[in-house]
Amino acid sequence: MEKTNRGNRLHIGLFGKRNSGKSSLINALTGQMAAIVSDVPGTTADPVYKNMEIRGVGACVLMDTAGFDDVGALGALRVKESEKALEKADVVLLVYTESFGEPEIEWAEKCKAKKIPVSPVQNKADLFAPRDTEKAESACGRAVIRTSAEKGEGIDKLRAALSAFGTEERSITGRVCRAGDHVLLVMPQDAAAPKGRLILPQVQTIRELLDRGCIPTCVTPETMENALARFSTMPDLIITDSQVFKPVYEKTPKGVPLTSFSVLLADVKGDAGTFLKGAEVIDTLQEGDRILIAEACTHAPATEDIGRVKIPAMLRKRIGQGLSFDIVGGDDFPKDLSPYRLIIHCGACMFNRRHVLSRIAAAEAAGVAITNYGMVIAKLTDILDKVVIPGGDE
Repeated sequence: MEKTNRGNRLHIGLFGKRNSGKSSLINALTGQMAAIVSDVPGTTADPVYKNMEIRGVGACVLMDTAGFDDVGALGALRVKESEKALEKADVVLLVYTESFGEPEIEWAEKCKAKKIPVSPVQNKADLFAPRDTEKAESACGRAVIRTSAEKGEGIDKLRAALSAFGTEERSITGRVCRAGDHVLLVMPQDAAAPKGRLILPQVQTIRELLDRGCIPTCVTPETMENALARFSTMPDLIITDSQVFKPVYEKTPKGVPLTSFSVLLADVKGDAGTFLKGAEVIDTLQEGDRILIAEACTHAPATEDIGRVKIPAMLRKRIGQGLSFDIVGGDDFPKDLSPYRLIIHCGACMFNRRHVLSRIAAAEAAGVAITNYGMVIAKLTDILDKVVIPGGDE
């Protein structure tokens, strides 16, 4: 559990005014000094993310945020960072002390608009009597939990409430193969691959196949044909990296289903149907259109980088050199998406699903198509209709 990838953890966001005791609550929940605590309002500036294991809750990420009543120019920037953190939250603890007023109601409405479950928590219960309970419960749709982080009161009740929320269990391969299936994984080990290790989607897929009782065989594109020649029966499924989709497709025996790690992640991390529709927009792109490439990682670009180099080159070859591209990484994502005709997202193995869905919702609100790396490469190599897309027909 302690090695669970952050993208697969329950993201618990604590939001509230300055000095409402959000950091103290995190320490009480975890039983350790996971967050800096001070009586000085505004101690927590930028959002702080802490991977933790909480009894009864499991693997989670606790997100400690700046007070949403912060003031001044710097305070406004801190509040914006808190709003960005809200995009990742699977569940929100809306912490207050003396009163549950208009600021708390406003943030409860933000959560409800994003379909994020929110629980009101009246902290410092040893100092303040119950107040505005009915207002808080009406705004959040859940019962108020009274806590005292300093004295440990109500913490078990808060843990019990959190245990009712869990990350949605979405299988990477559950829709495309069954226990006992032989799955061939074709994984290029080129200059873009990390030396001495496999990339996260490959590791996660192999582990899941083993856990599900499948029989995975790993090869490179160069050894694929040799491996197929040695099999007495053909594999039930082939999974490859999107960047070698076309050559692997050409070597795939007739009747054997083919997909990619990125396409599988489209279903796990986002919405495969939406991404599939987004890929079809490529047929309508024209010279002068602007495209946003969004990467979850903030790695240093490689010479063979798939998002920064290969996909733009493939699109310009198909559409024309007049296409323009903006590239963002990590949490960076434009607030105004209207200048773009298309958003192309990476597989988002480092993001939780809530984060990706929030970006899909932002794209839809702006009327901009969104897709992902695997779908785009399959489209540009004219095999999109020939690969397995889990959930793509829903």
